[in-house]
Amino acid sequence: MEWSTDSGYWLGRLVFQRGLAALYLVAFLAAARQFRALIGERGMLPVPYFVARVPFRRSPSLFHFRYSDRLFAAVSWTGAALAAAVAAGAADAVPLWASMVLWAVLWVLYLSIVNVGQIWYGFGWESLLLEAGFLAVFLGNADTAPPVLVLWLLRWLLFRVEFGAGLIKLRGDRCWRDLTCLHYHHETQPMPGPLSWYFHHLPKPLHRVEVAANHVAQLVLPVALFTPQPVAGIAAAGIVLTQLWLVLSGNFAWLNWVTILLALPAIGGVAVTDALSLPRPPALPPAPAWFDGMVIAATVLVVVLSYWPARNLLSRRQEMNRSFNPLHLVNTYGAFGTISRTRREVVVEGTDEPEVTRDTVWREYEFRGKPGDPARLPPQFAPYHLRLDWLMWFAALSSAYSRSWFLPFVERLLVNDPATLRLLRRNPFPDTPPTHVRARLYAYRFTTRRERRETRAWWTRTLIGEHLPPVALDEPDGAARPAGPP
Repeated sequence: MEWSTDSGYWLGRLVFQRGLAALYLVAFLAAARQFRALIGERGMLPVPYFVARVPFRRSPSLFHFRYSDRLFAAVSWTGAALAAAVAAGAADAVPLWASMVLWAVLWVLYLSIVNVGQIWYGFGWESLLLEAGFLAVFLGNADTAPPVLVLWLLRWLLFRVEFGAGLIKLRGDRCWRDLTCLHYHHETQPMPGPLSWYFHHLPKPLHRVEVAANHVAQLVLPVALFTPQPVAGIAAAGIVLTQLWLVLSGNFAWLNWVTILLALPAIGGVAVTDALSLPRPPALPPAPAWFDGMVIAATVLVVVLSYWPARNLLSRRQEMNRSFNPLHLVNTYGAFGTISRTRREVVVEGTDEPEVTRDTVWREYEFRGKPGDPARLPPQFAPYHLRLDWLMWFAALSSAYSRSWFLPFVERLLVNDPATLRLLRRNPFPDTPPTHVRARLYAYRFTTRRERRETRAWWTRTLIGEHLPPVALDEPDGAARPAGPP
C-alpha cells in the first residue's frame, strides 16, 4: 500500500538503523567486558540469586531458563557480532523478513541482559535503546520505503524523551526556572568530560542562555516535530544541535546519541534532501501486505501502551526514567529534576599494613572515568558506559544507593579479584591484596583559572568524612568486617 510508506525518508531511516546498530554494539561490548564482576556467578549482585527470587513474568530473560557466565558471555558477544554486521549493512542485504528477524534478535538478547542487570542496568538509556530497537524491527530495510506509521512512532518517542526531560526540570529544581542550574551542573554532573571544566567556566550570563535554550529545545521543539515539513525537520535539527552540545559537555553513555538518531528521520523528506543537496531517494517498491499488517499491529500496541507515559507527563508527580512493563516498551524519560550544588566523591583506599593505626599509609584506587586524582583530566568515554563509575556517583549522594553492592565490591578488592580490578584504572596493590580497605567522602570542585595555572590541577577536594571505616576480611566466612581505628 503506497499510502503506508514514504520513500523521501529513506536516508534518515538508513542512518538511524546503522547508528542504532552501532550503539547496540557498544552496549553489548560493555556487557561482555563488565558483567563478571557486577552480575556474574561470583559478582557483586549475581544473576542466579536474582532469577531465583524474581519470576520470569516480571523480568523476561533468556537467563531464567539457564544461567552461567559462559552463556552470558556468549549472548553478549553474539549480540556484539550481530550488531556489527547490521551496522555494516547486513539487514539491508537480506530479505525484509530476515531483516526483521535480525533486529528482533538484537532486541531479545539485550532485553535478556537488562532484565537481569538489576541496579547496574537501571538507567534510562537502557530502556531508550530497547524501545528504539523495538521500533527498528518494523522500520523495514532496502526492500521497501520507510513505513509512515513507524516514522511517527519515532517522533513520539523523541517527543517523550525531550518533553519529559523539559517538564521534569520545570516541575523540579528552582534553578531551572531562574536559569541558574548551569552555574553548578557542569561541575556536579555524574561523569564530567574533558571539556566540562571549560564549560563550567563560561560566563554566567551565557549559562543562563544555555538554560533558556534548553527549555526551548525540550519544551517547544518537540511539539514542532508533529508539524508539516520543513518545520518538523528544522525542529529535529535543533534537537540534534542541543544534543551535540551535551555530548561535548559531559558523558551520558549513549543517551545523547540515541536521541540524535531518533531526530534524524524527522529531518528527512524530499524538500529537505533537496535543500541540503543530498541524494534523491531511490525507487523503492511498496511494502508487502503482511509487513503493513505487522506495522499496524505494532502501532496499535504502542498507542495502547502510551496511556501510562502520557498520564505520567500530565501528572504533577511526574516520574523519571520508568518502564511501565517488563518489555521496556513505551517508557517515560527525564533527567536532572534536581541539581546538586556540591560535588561529592567516594574515594576508596587500601593499605597492606597488618594493623590500622593513625599513622597508617593509605593508597588510593583509581577509577576509569569518575573523578579521583585532582590532577587528572576527566576522560571522554561515552557512548561506552562505565557502570561501576556511574554507581559510585550515586553512592556519594547517599549510601542508600550502594547498600546492596558496595560492601561486596570492597570484599573483592580485599582479595584482588581479577574481574573487579579490570573495572578500575589502577590497582595500588598489584602483587598482594591489601589487608584493609576504607572509603572516604570528599567535596570536589573545579579549580579556578588561577588555581589551574598555579597547580595544573583540574579539581580541588576537601575531606568531608568517613564513608566506610577500615574493613578487613574475616577468615571464617571471608566477609569484610570493621578493623581498627580510622
